[in-house]
Amino acid sequence: MLAGTGSDVGKSVIATALCRIFRQDGYSPAPFKAQNMALNSYATPDGFEIGRAQAVQAEAAGIPCHTDMNPLLLKPSSDHTSQVVLNGRAIGNMGAYDYFRQDEGREVLRKEVNAAFDRLKDRYNPIVMEGAGSISELNLHDTDLVNMPMARYAGARVILVADIDRGGVFASAYGSIALQTPDDRKLIKGIIINKFRGDLRLFDQGRKILEDICKVPVLGVVPYFKDIHIEEEDSMELTQKQRSAVSGKVNVAVILLGHISNFTDFGMLEQDPRVNLYYTNNIEEIGKADIILIPGTKSTIDDIITIRSNGVAEAILRAHRNGTTVMGICGGYQMMGLSVSDPDGVEGSVREMPGLGLLPVRTVMEGNKVTRQVQFSFGEGGAACQGYEIHMGRTVPEQNAACSPLNTLQDGTKEGCMADSRTMGTYIHGILDNKTVIDYLIGPYARKQDTARILDYAAFKQQQYDLLADHVRKHIDMPLLYKIMSAND
Repeated sequence: MLAGTGSDVGKSVIATALCRIFRQDGYSPAPFKAQNMALNSYATPDGFEIGRAQAVQAEAAGIPCHTDMNPLLLKPSSDHTSQVVLNGRAIGNMGAYDYFRQDEGREVLRKEVNAAFDRLKDRYNPIVMEGAGSISELNLHDTDLVNMPMARYAGARVILVADIDRGGVFASAYGSIALQTPDDRKLIKGIIINKFRGDLRLFDQGRKILEDICKVPVLGVVPYFKDIHIEEEDSMELTQKQRSAVSGKVNVAVILLGHISNFTDFGMLEQDPRVNLYYTNNIEEIGKADIILIPGTKSTIDDIITIRSNGVAEAILRAHRNGTTVMGICGGYQMMGLSVSDPDGVEGSVREMPGLGLLPVRTVMEGNKVTRQVQFSFGEGGAACQGYEIHMGRTVPEQNAACSPLNTLQDGTKEGCMADSRTMGTYIHGILDNKTVIDYLIGPYARKQDTARILDYAAFKQQQYDLLADHVRKHIDMPLLYKIMSAND
């Protein structure tokens, strides 16, 4: 188990690297995170929902993703409420206080995540487990499902991951271990220092100090990297991508919504050398874009209210009038329509809001969630493409509306809406992982000499997993890790 001194210390990335390393070394690894909190999710091949990080880790391990890898997913819908997804299916919304109370329901969830682990370990070896946040949240100790109680159940060797970039690494590592019960402390077998900047030799003494005070070995010091691209789960990383428009490239602005989800939709587009992609809610930068993408959101109505009040909605409409292409994906597609209604209060107390009016469609929120992988053709007689759907709500065109379907699913079902070549929306996540769609979208704006470049995004991701594995293998004592994993204590 990779446990953390806090959130965003790099547990997920290290777990991804180890999944790849173990696969390279001839094992059959699988990722596991009992409980994940994230808006970035993914549809499994059999049509269920898990956290995106575990889907990425499974891809690095070379296996199909499965709900047993992340049996419990919390998708925040407000500061106090989350949708609870158990074994790939949404079972309702719950407030944080109720979720973390000690009651019979909590033990039911514990049994479910333990059962998922048991099923997974019967199929794969080793299991690369991941904790959540900090392992020293003492007020949540008795209700914790994902950190040390899960490690105890699994008999896991726990490696503590500490982020040196944020400072206080000695206090956070020592405190995280010292605050455990004596039995849990024995499970912690080592420390990985992550996100180091500078000359590694400068931490030689620090490494020895940590080993002396924590009484466990430091397995490695992993340098910070910027040139390896692994799909992210946490939207905090998007603050580093709030760039500006530039000349000489196709400027693509992704609207930075308050409840943005599945921003991995833009990974391939971000790697295209013809494109300058940036996230923004700045009105001036929106106006400079050639293409505006409105991404998915966990709370469509709340984000409509926000972009209407902060001027972003008007900036999008003004840019569209001036010739900018606007495309919405999932919640963004819903927002582009005439209205979004929520008669049953699926998202909250607001029952209806007008949309941006860019597409002649209306959306009604419904309790049932669609989660599936799809194959489709883009446009009329387009090439075969693939993606996935994760959404609540049904979107239908107005009667006699001037709107053509954007896609045709494999079974012949029409999907999405295209009002014209500059105005379109779809429920399909991953649609921009397909070259056909990207070339159509940016073709009118790209320089002619740049249009022939082809990026095989699937091959690119596999290359990045190998680069990540090489980076981590170089800086972690893998023989010591294998010795720890095979010990009988």
